[in-house]
Amino acid sequence: MARHADLNMLTALDALLTECSVTRAAERLQISQPAMSSALARLRRHFGDDLLIRAGQSYQLTPLAARLAAAAADVVAAADQVLSAQPDFDPVQSRRTFTVIMSDYAVTVLGAAVAALIDQRAPHVRLHVQPTTRQNVDQAADELREVDLLVLPHGIVTGLPHHNLYQDEWACLVDAAADAELTVEDLAVRSWVLTYHDGTAITTGARELRTHGIDLDARLVVESYTVLPALIAGTDRVALIQRQLGAAMAESGRVRMVECPFPTAPVVEAMWWHPGHENDPAHRWLRRCFADAAIEVQQ
Repeated sequence: MARHADLNMLTALDALLTECSVTRAAERLQISQPAMSSALARLRRHFGDDLLIRAGQSYQLTPLAARLAAAAADVVAAADQVLSAQPDFDPVQSRRTFTVIMSDYAVTVLGAAVAALIDQRAPHVRLHVQPTTRQNVDQAADELREVDLLVLPHGIVTGLPHHNLYQDEWACLVDAAADAELTVEDLAVRSWVLTYHDGTAITTGARELRTHGIDLDARLVVESYTVLPALIAGTDRVALIQRQLGAAMAESGRVRMVECPFPTAPVVEAMWWHPGHENDPAHRWLRRCFADAAIEVQQ
């Protein structure tokens, strides 16, 4: 963008192209709708392009806007990193809030250990945990411009900096009264409760089942692991579950965990972050907390 265009205009451009809505872009930047409309008019004059065009009840990006979207987001993220940079990070004095996306499975396994370490090392630091959804998994690279970490297993996100946290295994979760063994034929005829089953946001375990020729009958799809016992107890449904979580669920006596009838690849849970955070002292400190917590829970 030309030198006379300021960072505020870049920020407005990023918000407009991300939200495809003047109203939502204004809410995102916490400015009035007329102010955002004025910013859009200035951007249209600058680029000689409409950028947003009406399509029914909504707006869509012009071809130029579609090309600009990723670049604008990267520039704004980089500017945020520059403007928020500090020569050092003092966890004892910091009052920073870190935002992390984690599934309820990852929170169950890792959350308490992470929280305890942060309490010990940084008494005023806050951790905001957002739930994993199909949307933020499918758009992980974009989400990581807005949040500090995304905790997900390998096989879903690629091409981003990451650190492996711990390893788990897939098993099957069934009603407590079900047989102690399952066959491939059993899995093919049972109704399934699947998690995060849409687009690329499908568990790596579910993909493995399909490689073994099992056409899953997905009767229920949920964006949670911890609700699985309530949906399986007293039924013939089955779900894939990580062994560490499944063992805890089986203690209720309502469900049981059984082996998959074929070998499955391990679940390697990792934390992922935007390249712009790589050398940020505060972010390195946060990553160390997660890495240390993962060591604790595996001991």
